[in-house]
Amino acid sequence: MKKFKLSNVILAIAAPVAAAVVSIVISSVAVLASHKSPKDAYTTMWEFGTTSASLMQMLNTATPYYIAAIAIAITFRAGLFNIGVEGQLRLGAMFGAYLGAMFVLPPVIHVIAIMIISMTVGGLWAAIAGYLKVKRGVSEVISTIMLNSLAGGLSSYLLATYFVDRTTDSNNMSTKMLPASAQIPDLMPLLNKLGVENQPGGGVYGMLIFAIVLGGIFWFVINRTRFGFELRASGSNPIAARVSGVNSKRMTFVALAVSGAVAGLAGLPAVLGDTHQFNMGFRTGIGFSAIAVALLGRNNPVGMGISALLFGFLEVSSRSLELIDIAPETYVIMQGSILLSSVIAYEVVRRYKITLQSKELAKAVEA
Repeated sequence: MKKFKLSNVILAIAAPVAAAVVSIVISSVAVLASHKSPKDAYTTMWEFGTTSASLMQMLNTATPYYIAAIAIAITFRAGLFNIGVEGQLRLGAMFGAYLGAMFVLPPVIHVIAIMIISMTVGGLWAAIAGYLKVKRGVSEVISTIMLNSLAGGLSSYLLATYFVDRTTDSNNMSTKMLPASAQIPDLMPLLNKLGVENQPGGGVYGMLIFAIVLGGIFWFVINRTRFGFELRASGSNPIAARVSGVNSKRMTFVALAVSGAVAGLAGLPAVLGDTHQFNMGFRTGIGFSAIAVALLGRNNPVGMGISALLFGFLEVSSRSLELIDIAPETYVIMQGSILLSSVIAYEVVRRYKITLQSKELAKAVEA
């Protein structure tokens, strides 16, 4: 029994270690191709990325990644693939910022109202893909990709035509500034008490705490509720789920709608905690990077949290590569190699486990 447990631990460690080694090798080759030293690159990234200011930026980068990854993990658990998170969070953030600036409520209630607006918009946008999947059999991969393009064009059109605040003289089109009651303060007062000094780049988004709580809710719902059981059952074996009384079509629609609702929140950390408006400079690519975060984190809230921090660290620290004449786009190679090697390593380990279990079962039968 002890030997079996030890082998499980070794196999659990083998996948991430192998993935890390392979990704480092691939990234090193990319750096060598630019006639630079991988050691210098990694040293520079580490020194720059471990400063207080960079660590704060890492947390701010990781927060929307984590929320969006949870949205994607919901559909992964249901055997679906929501690639439309990018469009869902963009529309959610825009409508939340625009409508949220129209009224004033008590601070906490105002923030909750904006979150509800963003979740509603994101959920409705994802529900389109859910309807097409359930009623017309359209692949959610294709429909969500198309909806991403529509969301990008629609958000630009609405912002330029109807939502823009024309009282400002800036060339950067934006919605009206949110009132103070709709702004989430950063965590610097708390960090100051812990000995962290204020940094020029600003503080840590207050929605970091909300993201952590959301991860706990995700774990509880998936693993401790009937809804989570039916969601997992529909994803693992739809036929068996239908036989046991689970309406797989309804779960498909609900999973996509709920995923879109959560995705609608992923654009709010910056809107509520930094810019306090939606503008043309709204950060792009969150939804696509979150796919990698969810895959690398194995759809587990803790794993996705570590993955989000890793991607946030790489994205922030890679900015220092320009100081030694290395293209910061090397980060993209690092990100891709980590994801690819992780997926391959986990699959190899999974198949090896199945082989071991088959051999043990054969021995038990022979005995």
